[in-house]
Amino acid sequence: MDQPRVIAVVVTYNRQDLLLEALAAVSAQTRAPDAVIVVDNASSDGTAAAVRARFPAAQLAELTRNSGGAGGFAYGIAQALGGHADLIWLMDDDTVPEPGALEALLAARDRYPTPPPVLVASRVVWTDGRAHPMNTPRAKPFASKAERLTAAAAGCTPIRSASFVSILVDAGECRLRGLPQADYFLWNDDFEFTTRLLRGNVGLLCPASVAVHKTAAFGGTNVDPGPQRFFYEVRNKIWMLKTRAPLAPLERLAYGGSTLRRWARTFAASHDRRALGSSLVKGIAAGVRTSPRPTEEVLADIGPKVPAGDQD
Repeated sequence: MDQPRVIAVVVTYNRQDLLLEALAAVSAQTRAPDAVIVVDNASSDGTAAAVRARFPAAQLAELTRNSGGAGGFAYGIAQALGGHADLIWLMDDDTVPEPGALEALLAARDRYPTPPPVLVASRVVWTDGRAHPMNTPRAKPFASKAERLTAAAAGCTPIRSASFVSILVDAGECRLRGLPQADYFLWNDDFEFTTRLLRGNVGLLCPASVAVHKTAAFGGTNVDPGPQRFFYEVRNKIWMLKTRAPLAPLERLAYGGSTLRRWARTFAASHDRRALGSSLVKGIAAGVRTSPRPTEEVLADIGPKVPAGDQD
């Protein structure tokens, strides 16, 4: 059989040094991607010039404004679909995949019986080798014994969601189910997108594929992200729980309950509860009163035509 066409998409904003390290790691893969798309979210640190100088073969998409990770990945995936990708390898600019990361993802996908998984995620570690709690894919709740055994035969475990830190997604499923919700800007865009892709489909965590996530600090989602980011966390999670596509009704109840517990822990651990409380109130109001704009509208001034798909 012909090898699948794999296009890597890396989204960046004002982190030139980390991006160059990430691109060097992508270029050094034992099975290199067939193309690389770098989406620059209007960086002001010379990122675009550095990419052109160091990685001239990469396709550089310079956005006219910062559309956040959500807009960047929506744009990049649309570009990859236009480039006839079979599979799309997604990662942030602070993600450094180990040399065999992509090869391991493809091997796990090949070992799994038909139908193949629509998403395979790498094991994500921090700079000291510890598993990174911020990027641990959510195990699939109530996975059957047959599902667990089939995944184990491929060297993997079943998952229900993952983050944009080295995941390999099926391009055909992206065409069918749509792009990430670009209006999320930051936070929960990867959770919404991957749960939407994986509803009724197979997703795997592949421990043999390893990526280092070079966040500034080690921590999970309970860490106080600051008022602005917490606003996006609250608003976007409410937006997501209001829609039908990503989660089944019982899943919405379960994830809604776990979200309330996580917000409570974040608030309790915060050093500035007044500011965080204000963001909580504003996020709830925005999430309840508004809905995300269609992705094609958000990307109209910076991106290509959005492929048709269910983004409800």
